[in-house]
Amino acid sequence: MSPAPTVLVLGGLGFIGRNFVPYLYENKLASEIRVVDKSLLLTANLNPRQREAFENVEVKQKDLVDPASIKEVFTREDESSYDYVFNLAAETKYSQNERVYEERVYLLSVRNAEEAARRRVKCFVELSTAEIYQSDKNPSKEDEKIKPWTIMAKYKYKAEEKLKTIEGLNLVILRPAVIYGTGAIMGLVPRIVCGRIYQYTKEEMKFLWAKDLKINTVHITDAVRAMWHTATWYEENQIAGKRVLIYNLADQGNTDQEKINKHISNIFNIQTGFHGTITSNLAQLNLDNATDEINDKHMRPWVTLLRTNKIKNTPLSPYLDKELLYNNALSVDGTKITKETGFEYEVPQITDEKIQEMIDDFIKFYLGIIKSTGLFTVENR
Repeated sequence: MSPAPTVLVLGGLGFIGRNFVPYLYENKLASEIRVVDKSLLLTANLNPRQREAFENVEVKQKDLVDPASIKEVFTREDESSYDYVFNLAAETKYSQNERVYEERVYLLSVRNAEEAARRRVKCFVELSTAEIYQSDKNPSKEDEKIKPWTIMAKYKYKAEEKLKTIEGLNLVILRPAVIYGTGAIMGLVPRIVCGRIYQYTKEEMKFLWAKDLKINTVHITDAVRAMWHTATWYEENQIAGKRVLIYNLADQGNTDQEKINKHISNIFNIQTGFHGTITSNLAQLNLDNATDEINDKHMRPWVTLLRTNKIKNTPLSPYLDKELLYNNALSVDGTKITKETGFEYEVPQITDEKIQEMIDDFIKFYLGIIKSTGLFTVENR
């Protein structure tokens, strides 16, 4: 029986890495795991499950753009190469200066992929985004029109294109829809936080655009399973002449704004709705002001809730970025990975229970910051 693969996880202290590393550790999938991140492990505020996993793997704090640091993190004690490298490292904040994405998305991916190719890594898994596709109600397949609608996505796709040209790189590119689940602070989380705010203010929660605006999703457990599945499948089933494999990740729920609002309504017992096309188009004419007004409306009661519950610091926020307030549909066909590799999604669609899991995680030990308080008390549970 051959030994389990050796694994290098880049950007492993972020949301996805915090779920991926415990998945590898608990299932004994790797014989060696090295995690590298720009953040320090001591300041990561991991929950108990995550802490146990990270205490049993090697963790390094390094700048993954710096060539010398990259060489160091790829070097094992016996000078052999890692079998699989998973690149989860990237700037994840929206509306940053393009130079930030050029460095922290494009250059980071390219330099680490080039090192992986030099080391003859068996599979390099690059986590991209489905935001690279043209906004469309029809689900985008992997070969459909590319038209990134966030600056981050623009540089993700630029990195994809460069990685495809690197000689000797055994490459899998994954393009997930909105990843949600325990440990998230972005994606659906601002909407969930807004649900608690509107429960507090006793107002109707209304968002821009129409109820059928697509916001397709994939649960974090399926995202991390897909990462491992594609790496092992790539090694076992290398197809002659096909060095680059690309797969979307999206569940079968075809999630849209109405579905998300319905779940939030059920959990917080609030009324939800939408502003519609006319009001939304007017807001888009001056989206900077509209964004400021929306966030100001939400931040004031949120600060009150934090003070009332004696919470001085939390990563949770109702802040909605301007780039995500445009009328852009995230509609993704995630079936190719199933048809081609046999991967099966364990969470077929978003449910009240899955969102409640996230809220319970906030309450119990999310990042070790939020204790059991009334901040996320759900009155109708």
